[in-house]
Amino acid sequence: MSATALLSDGAAVLTRQLQKARHAPALLVLTQTMPIMMLLFFGYVFGSALAMPGSEYREFLVPGLLAATAANGLMTGMFTAAQDAHRGVMDRFRTLPMSRAAVPLGQTAADLLTTAVSLVPLMLVGLAMGWRIENGLPGALGALGVLMLFRFATAWVGTYLGLLSKSEEAAGQLGSSTFVLPMLSSAYLPTAGLPGWLRTVAEWNPISSVATAVRSLCGNAGGEAAAGAAWPAAHPVAGAVAWSLLLLVLFAPPATRRFARGRD
Repeated sequence: MSATALLSDGAAVLTRQLQKARHAPALLVLTQTMPIMMLLFFGYVFGSALAMPGSEYREFLVPGLLAATAANGLMTGMFTAAQDAHRGVMDRFRTLPMSRAAVPLGQTAADLLTTAVSLVPLMLVGLAMGWRIENGLPGALGALGVLMLFRFATAWVGTYLGLLSKSEEAAGQLGSSTFVLPMLSSAYLPTAGLPGWLRTVAEWNPISSVATAVRSLCGNAGGEAAAGAAWPAAHPVAGAVAWSLLLLVLFAPPATRRFARGRD
């Protein structure tokens, strides 16, 4: 099937997903308010207990929460794919004369658009708390590009895992457990003070690369590599892009094949 047909079919699925999201306003409100609540809690409670001054920590924290929000594509992709697979929606799609890649592509593209909208309130609250983009429009666009690429990649990972799940409940439980991943990164705390083995884990966590890349591109605290940092932490922008592309290569093709094959 041609690329034009793929894009046309993908746009149809994207429209369906956006209409579906429009009829679930509670979920949209939750996904938008949770990062803001975490920003307020971490920024004013944890910030007062760290060596970083409060304003400096909030400047450090906002990019970390943006990266954690991008990583949530893993959870939303998993739940969306599992829900459609176990309610027969995927089976109906497979009976239609459409590209097999169009369905997961449309779902991940819709997730990308809703994420872009949900980042706006978080960024506005961050600005009100003292966060600033010091490197102007080019830095802001670069940071947004890194975030959206990573969100797109994690949504494909989630889609593949959701298609593998045995039930919606199993996908929901596995997706909920992914909240620990930002905790094992530099999203909320600098890695320099962590024990050796934990620092290594955190610096090789893709979320760390994305968070540090956003800080670097925006000119925020924590955008510089610590002495002796692992390669993704020492080269955060390149590391974030490399992680995102690697995840796409590893999970987008098998997700498409899994959708085409259906449930075993």
